[in-house]
Amino acid sequence: MLWTWMQTLSADYSEPMSSTEPTHEESATIDLDAIERDLADVEMALSRLDAGTYWVDEITGQPLPDAVLEANPLARRNPA
Repeated sequence: MLWTWMQTLSADYSEPMSSTEPTHEESATIDLDAIERDLADVEMALSRLDAGTYWVDEITGQPLPDAVLEANPLARRNPA
């Protein structure tokens, strides 16, 4: 599930920009910031997997529903 999401994320960054998007110079900083945030989220998810807490809400300690993790593999809390 997490691997599939990471592949999708990778494809998002490699799509060509349309003419309505910022210039390459403007978007490079924006894209880098987004990539760094996403990477931090992935690293957090991987460390939660290693710790055995990936499936647990980090605030309440309750199990995260499968539907929440399927919708967002990086979820750390149940939005409900």
